[in-house]
Amino acid sequence: MNQLKDKVAIITGASSGIGYEAAKLFAKEGAKVVVGARRKAELDALVAEIERAGGQAMAVAGDIQDEAVARHLVEVAVGTFGGLDIAFNNAGMTGDANPVHELSIASWSETLNTNLTAAFLGAKHQIPAMLTRGGGSLIFTSTFVGHTVGFPGMGAYAASKAGLIGLSKVIAAEYGAQGIRSNALLPGGTDTPMGRAVANTPESLAFVQGLHALKRLAKPAEIAQSALYLASDASSFVTGTAMLVDGGVSITRT
Repeated sequence: MNQLKDKVAIITGASSGIGYEAAKLFAKEGAKVVVGARRKAELDALVAEIERAGGQAMAVAGDIQDEAVARHLVEVAVGTFGGLDIAFNNAGMTGDANPVHELSIASWSETLNTNLTAAFLGAKHQIPAMLTRGGGSLIFTSTFVGHTVGFPGMGAYAASKAGLIGLSKVIAAEYGAQGIRSNALLPGGTDTPMGRAVANTPESLAFVQGLHALKRLAKPAEIAQSALYLASDASSFVTGTAMLVDGGVSITRT
């Protein structure tokens, strides 16, 4: 308990899945959290749940592709809670499941804008706020897809998520001396609404589960625990990593 006592955190993609569980966990561990996503009703329900458990949270509804939303998330963190120490840039989408030669530029752009450009915009505004606190922890939700495995039909998704790893490494190099750590979190298959949209039949679910050494999907709360590690002082000497939390999918051939 209290691994994040007196810390302030921003979490995007918080209306469901990994972001939702991370927000609850970070608050339970003492952080004041600002949660962002497009769906206001779900964010309001999350804030109410956190407050019922004795935590503190604020919601900012909006599209993370909009730089004004990225700026506002930081303004709320600083204006309401006094600063910013942690940013979990977690929002994302899979995009259209088409082979590369059938991908439209509109679909490609939407996926990259959501997964990569929005994270850049978040970091652009989060970093100055962290510098005024003497440092902080940036976490980006990437994936093993495009890093250790190439899945057909996921060209834009893989490219955008691999781009996050590169962005995170550069941030780690640029700001490490100023106390900012930056890491990419690479989950395996996770039982989220986005994950269920990919594994949407009993056959496809069994196939995806079987790809993992553990022969199951992760629970969102399990991935949130790894995000907590990267957010907390337990990882104080960890920066610039692409941290696999993938149930062994990257090494399994059985």
